[in-house]
Amino acid sequence: MTKKKVIKGAGGRPSPPSPPQPTRTPDTLHSRQFASFTDVLGEGEQEGSATASKQGLTKGTTAYNNAFLSDTFLNDTPVLQSTANFSSPATTDFNFQNVGFTPRFGTANQTHIPGIEESESVTSVGVVVTTSSPVTRQITNSAVDAVKVAVTFPQIQRATDQGDLLGSSVNLQVQIQYNGGGFSVLVDDTITGRSADAYQKDYRITLTGAFPVDIRVVRVTADSSSSNLINAFQWTSFSEITDDKQTYANTAFVNLRIDSEQFSSIPRRKYRIRGCKIRIPGAGANSSGTPTVDLQTGRIVYPDGYVFNGTMGAATYCNCPSMVLLALLTDTRFGLGDHITDASLDLYSFVTASKFANTLVDDGFGGQEARFSCNVNIQNSNSAFDLINELSGVMRSIPIWSAGSIQLAQDSPKDSSYLFSLANVNEGGFSYSGSSLKTRHSVVSVSYYNMDSQDVDFEVVEDSDLITKIGTVVKQVKAFACTSRGQAARLGKAILFSENFESEICTFSTSLDSGAVCRPGSVIEVNDPVRAGVRRSGRLASVTSTTQVTVDDTAATDLSTENNPIFSVILPDGTVEARNVSSISNGLVTVSSAFSQTPNVNTVWMLNNDSIQSQKFRIINVEEQDGLNYAVTALSYNNDKYPFIEDGATLPTRTVSLLNQLKDPPEALNFDERVVELNNQAVSKIFISWKPVLGVTNYQVNYRFEDGNFVSQRVSRPDFEIVNSEKGKYEVQVFSFNAALEVSATSTDQTFNAIGKTAVPSDITGLTYEPISDTMIRLKWNLPTDIDVIKGGRIYVRHSTLTNGAGTFTNAIDLVQALAGNTNTADVPLLEGEYILKAQDDSGIFSAGETSIVIDLPETQPKLVALTRREDQDDPKFQGTKTNVAFDATTNSLNLVGGGQFDDIPDFDLVASLDDFGGIVSSGTYDFASTVDLGGVFSVNLKRHFLTEAFYPNDLINSRTANIDTWVDFDGSLAYNANAELTVRTTQTDPSGSPTYSSFQNFSNGVYKGRGFQFRANLTSDDPAQDIKVSQLGFTASFDRRTETSIENSAATNGVIASGSAAKTVTFNKAFFAGVSGLGGANSSPPSVGIQASNMASGDYFVLSSITGTGFTVHFKNSSDASIDRNFTYQATGFGKAA
Repeated sequence: MTKKKVIKGAGGRPSPPSPPQPTRTPDTLHSRQFASFTDVLGEGEQEGSATASKQGLTKGTTAYNNAFLSDTFLNDTPVLQSTANFSSPATTDFNFQNVGFTPRFGTANQTHIPGIEESESVTSVGVVVTTSSPVTRQITNSAVDAVKVAVTFPQIQRATDQGDLLGSSVNLQVQIQYNGGGFSVLVDDTITGRSADAYQKDYRITLTGAFPVDIRVVRVTADSSSSNLINAFQWTSFSEITDDKQTYANTAFVNLRIDSEQFSSIPRRKYRIRGCKIRIPGAGANSSGTPTVDLQTGRIVYPDGYVFNGTMGAATYCNCPSMVLLALLTDTRFGLGDHITDASLDLYSFVTASKFANTLVDDGFGGQEARFSCNVNIQNSNSAFDLINELSGVMRSIPIWSAGSIQLAQDSPKDSSYLFSLANVNEGGFSYSGSSLKTRHSVVSVSYYNMDSQDVDFEVVEDSDLITKIGTVVKQVKAFACTSRGQAARLGKAILFSENFESEICTFSTSLDSGAVCRPGSVIEVNDPVRAGVRRSGRLASVTSTTQVTVDDTAATDLSTENNPIFSVILPDGTVEARNVSSISNGLVTVSSAFSQTPNVNTVWMLNNDSIQSQKFRIINVEEQDGLNYAVTALSYNNDKYPFIEDGATLPTRTVSLLNQLKDPPEALNFDERVVELNNQAVSKIFISWKPVLGVTNYQVNYRFEDGNFVSQRVSRPDFEIVNSEKGKYEVQVFSFNAALEVSATSTDQTFNAIGKTAVPSDITGLTYEPISDTMIRLKWNLPTDIDVIKGGRIYVRHSTLTNGAGTFTNAIDLVQALAGNTNTADVPLLEGEYILKAQDDSGIFSAGETSIVIDLPETQPKLVALTRREDQDDPKFQGTKTNVAFDATTNSLNLVGGGQFDDIPDFDLVASLDDFGGIVSSGTYDFASTVDLGGVFSVNLKRHFLTEAFYPNDLINSRTANIDTWVDFDGSLAYNANAELTVRTTQTDPSGSPTYSSFQNFSNGVYKGRGFQFRANLTSDDPAQDIKVSQLGFTASFDRRTETSIENSAATNGVIASGSAAKTVTFNKAFFAGVSGLGGANSSPPSVGIQASNMASGDYFVLSSITGTGFTVHFKNSSDASIDRNFTYQATGFGKAA
């Protein structure tokens, strides 16, 4: 087993303790400098500190000056806290230490402030002061007010053997001796602390004795005898100071001395003061009391029933804007007193404005305050006009010059001073204008100076109803001289009210007697019958007594005795008095109490009651026009606005017009439906009219069609039009608007069944014709009277080959393209048969009847009928090429086919006609079986054989697939929407070769030129239920008889041809048609030729041979049958003329 080894040891020697760190006392001695400021507070005697004034402290006391320090702000921080005890504030109550403060209040006899240095002369001393050697210097200049002694310690500290650096204390004295009278100690100061650098200190000593003056600096503390103690000092210099002894009479100012150690730069200084002391009204007349000033608010308190006697009282502080303005106008120091005196002012208007301004109102925060207060620091030179108006605006006033003095016209509650109506204004009456909604605001932001925050603040006033109407439109306003949030709010409300309720301007001209008494600011009443809807003002026709008068023009006047009537007149002294009405009988008005004076005859009167009242305006301008008339401009005025603005009271409604009362709707509606032209189109209109409602110029019409949504429209006359009316039921409601565009409570309702444009147009009348050539005629008829035919309609011209008058529109075919509805002539081919015309409106509806004229052509000159071709007489019939057409044995005609397929027939038993199943196709063609070849290019007469009739192949309602609104009839007898045309095309070359044909053109009877001719019939239907029957289809080709003579022949000389000594072949100038193999046979109809010889001898003769359509051969012989040469002419008569 292994033994454990134990190692034991003893403790070592302890470590020596660490040496203590030397102590170094911080530098506590620093040189300090002081800055002194002299700030002017204002011109004229000032009340002074606002805080001290409110507390009633006495000027010149320590408590007053300390209170003033609480109203003194350095960099927006008060020097002394407002919670301090101003009589003995604690050091901690000061936000800034070592502040010196001396005020002067702008009195005429104020003293100067000592210590404000005007000049300073420095004298160097530079002598170390020891205990045994005081240093003395003498001042002999008796103008010196004070001495500044400067001492300097190069260092002041004490070192110990342990390396500590500690402070030291030195006691010194500054002693003074006046004129050798012995020294006395003025400064006994002990400097305690440490400074490793030079430390300097100044002592200011005010000199109060006789010169010469000896200044001695004494060291009381023993001199240092150790190098470890450094506390020696020297008298560095002294300054001889001369103070500024200016009193600056009538200027309020303060001297402020601050320790520069507490500021990095010159501080901003503000002083909260109560400003100029100004005059306020003195003791009132008839012992009605003397106004005083509320110490806390600066508001003038007027005794109840105070009557101003024209005498102003002593000057005192107040913030009444009227008195501030009065002081500005009359003070000779800071105002316009050198130009304006009390004699130039209507002091009574100033006192009246002051009373209104100083009335207590709700401040909006549970308390009360003066209606208007003026707190402003005017520091800059301003235009007198601008400043006067700004101060006047504080209390909502304007200064005016009237009757030789300056008056204040204030926006305050006033009784009416004059009455105006059409009886005392010029013939132009009253004109009104107002501000645009775009210039109005719904929010006013008022800036004012907040005394608590010492900065500009903002009070925002909103009109929620107006915000809903026009949105948030902000107006920025600066409240001049305003330091009250409540006053700023009232200003914002007043601006919103004025913009929205007092923006209407009334202008009129009046005569000298009325215009001369009008003053800006006065309130007038206006009865304008044009606006009010009734006449309730005029001139007195007669006066019975102070209680009974008779008014003029009773027939045109609304003399109501209901709803509390009040009768007003202008009295002889120019004032307006109003009395309750007791009775009115035939224009005789009896009032309940007598007027103070008997009214004059022809004076203006006015009647008001609860149902309608006069308009009120405040005059803003009166301008003389020509010495006899005055132009008056007035702004709308509401006497009830003041409690609304100041107390939030409900604004009562003033009814100034019956035009705003709801009107009755029209009594009955009249309807008239017509088709009219609009924008070159025919439209259907419903004309609605009604008897006008008295006093109504606007109506609202609501209408709807077939129980749809109502359409609303406002009209300014008693009729209305519904454009593009349709067939069906219309419900119409008509309301009346009053002058305020308020709709009547009920409407007049009526239902009207319209036909729209479904009426059948009128038949065409006055059809005649006149020939314009052998082959053309001009049809004429009266212009249609239906607008929907003239605008957008058509005139159809069809032709039937029947001459017995049995032709109809359905069995005729279009002769020309449908004509515009505004035409009344048509040039058409001259055809035998019946011309049939029908009108169609722009909706596709045909006139009910037809207009026709029958032409039976007389027999013409003989013609050569080369060919008569009838497709309908072939056997079998109609052997040509058919596209979408077929021969119908039932109708014995060529018809359009049905568009259906057999595979689509669900039940054959239900199909009335297999040929027409699926509805008639819209178009088809039939090409004639053969081509006509004339053998050459000729002009040929072509006459068509074409008889058609539109019909309903399945004459059942169920078989019609077109929209029912387009049906012309319901019994199936009229089919207008199927048609056919016969067309022809020609070629100038051999049709059996490779001919080039013209396009197909409509084939009417006429002359056509060509060699080859092809014919096609086009069948069309615009209604799947209608078909067209072509029962006759063909043509007749003929040639006119003509004669050609040799004079036309280019081979003849003056028409004479020499035969020569052999047979002479003559070629016709224009070939005749003599027949071809397909048309009567080749040369089956040669022309007849006659020869006239001019130089024949006895026995001579000629032989004609080889007569064809192109020429002939003639051979002259003598009696011996020998060929001879003779001159001859010829005349050939045949048919046709080659090209």
